[in-house]
Amino acid sequence: MASDSNFATPTDRFPQTSWSAVRAAAGTDQGERERALSTLIAAYWKPVYKHIRLKWNKSTDDASDLTQSFFVAAMEKNFFRSFDPQKARFRTFLRTCLDHFLANEEKAARRIKRGGRMEFLSLDFAGAEVELARAQWSSPETPDERFEKEWARSVFALALDALRDHLETNGKQVHFQLFERYYLDDTETSYAMLGSEFGLSSSQVTNFLALARREFRRALLDHLRALTASDEEFRREARSLLGDAE
Repeated sequence: MASDSNFATPTDRFPQTSWSAVRAAAGTDQGERERALSTLIAAYWKPVYKHIRLKWNKSTDDASDLTQSFFVAAMEKNFFRSFDPQKARFRTFLRTCLDHFLANEEKAARRIKRGGRMEFLSLDFAGAEVELARAQWSSPETPDERFEKEWARSVFALALDALRDHLETNGKQVHFQLFERYYLDDTETSYAMLGSEFGLSSSQVTNFLALARREFRRALLDHLRALTASDEEFRREARSLLGDAE
């Protein structure tokens, strides 16, 4: 299994994409705000849920309700309007909004009404609980540090899903299978072993993995662009996940 640093190369450039969910979520257009919030929920719901469970010591039911309540409140009260990328990363700002929201909840265990103006994504809280049970947190790790790790894990998972869809849509299923085996499988492997397993030459394995790495990196940076509000913040977040690629 290879390290994440292999996804970045010195010759890669950051994509010049323009749409930012962070900016759109703070805007005045209701349709754009809902679209943007759906993007933010996809990246942040699991870090938010686990933060509520671990830092605030809430039950699974309360944490599930509070996670969705937080995003409803974010939409209705436009929490993100005051975000300033010059002062903090958006993920830090969101975590601060979350803690403020939880501290001011009058009835933390109350259940929200489903089917309101906001159509929620299907959130796999049961799956998040399985991940919590399997997690081995370092004892000195703070809740905020855990939130940062969960955020990174969510962004990588979204990029991986996008990579799978892109490669399979373009008839490159083997590219994704190689990527999974080499980067995500805990079993030690090599290009020669993969070539033997998939009936490919070493040069084919090299080329297939190079293409998959490029596409994964592109997908990751596209998600980061949507989750940041400025070029500076985007570059900081990209470096935090991929290293000093420019």
